Amino acid sequence: MAGVYVHIPFCKQRCIYCDFYSTTQMHLRDHYVEMLVAEARHRNNEIKQPFTTMYWGGGTPSQLGNGLMRDLSNGLRSALNLTDLHEFTVEVNPDDVTHELIDTLVDMGVNRVSMGVQSFVDDELRLIRRRHDAQRAIDAVDVMRAHGIDNISIDLIYGIPGQTTDTWKFSVDKAIEMNVQHISAYNLSYEAGTLLWRQRQQGELTEVDDETCVTMYFMLVNALKKAGFEHYEISNFSLPGFYSRHNSAYWNGTPYLGLGAGAHSYDGQVRRYNIADLQGYLHHIIDQDVAYQEENLTIQEQYDETVMLTLRTARGLDTAIIHDRYGQAVYDYLMRQAMPHIEAGRLSAQGGQLRLAPESVMVADDIISDLFLA
Repeated sequence: MAGVYVHIPFCKQRCIYCDFYSTTQMHLRDHYVEMLVAEARHRNNEIKQPFTTMYWGGGTPSQLGNGLMRDLSNGLRSALNLTDLHEFTVEVNPDDVTHELIDTLVDMGVNRVSMGVQSFVDDELRLIRRRHDAQRAIDAVDVMRAHGIDNISIDLIYGIPGQTTDTWKFSVDKAIEMNVQHISAYNLSYEAGTLLWRQRQQGELTEVDDETCVTMYFMLVNALKKAGFEHYEISNFSLPGFYSRHNSAYWNGTPYLGLGAGAHSYDGQVRRYNIADLQGYLHHIIDQDVAYQEENLTIQEQYDETVMLTLRTARGLDTAIIHDRYGQAVYDYLMRQAMPHIEAGRLSAQGGQLRLAPESVMVADDIISDLFLA
């Protein structure tokens, strides 16, 4: 199995926290779709396994418009072997959701929609410059459900400046009340170069303290567990059977093909990084058929990635895989490095699996880095 990721970089406006590649050059949408299909045709033999998932992210894929979305879907199906596709996810903005849009997605074969809600408190949405308000997000879910979309994921953010445990509880309770199948929740991060980062540097807003963010995280975990959600990855929760197959493939080291400006690919050994510039991407595809640089991962890098990605999941790290892939010496090293964390209760070791203890999630990066090869 393998996945396809398609990056759609177009946005009406940029959220203050976002550091994903995006652009407001809407006049290039038609040309971009044409080049995406051209790139897919040129790279259709890069991944040998059958494609079982496809994910359109952004940016804002719904900003393509219905006609271009159909064109892109048809073009990709002609360029790639998607006959074994089980999960087809498209990200949408609540403000873009109409009956016509969802009709288009259903006709394209989309069976999962991911929507960036972030908060159900309008003041918080305005602060981070989201285009929608809370009611628009609620209405968007109703529209999706009316058209038969029964696998809906929404994103939430905690740690928004001015957010309190009470307003966070309101957003979590509202998300549960909406009966969506999947919830992703992220601690707001201040990425260098974003407007949010500059506002903090200039003293225009105050960052929520770490203790409050930890409290918010465990409020979320407890509320979703009570509501029947499975906590299958640090930031991801789903009702039984509704985990994201595409994202789970990333964490399991499954190969994937990344198409579009800023997209990444991985074939099991080599990572490829498309240029994160719209004009540059278009020119590279026209001139060279590809727009990526390659990085061959060393054995150490492959080991570190395996540790980092699998420990984010509820299943954890299968130590037998480390032994089989990297040998006895690396396995022994892993267990030596893990032992202080096991003894302190930060990691559990049962049935050959290393797992983060629930209360250790907020210091996961420190624990995981201790297990990396020196």
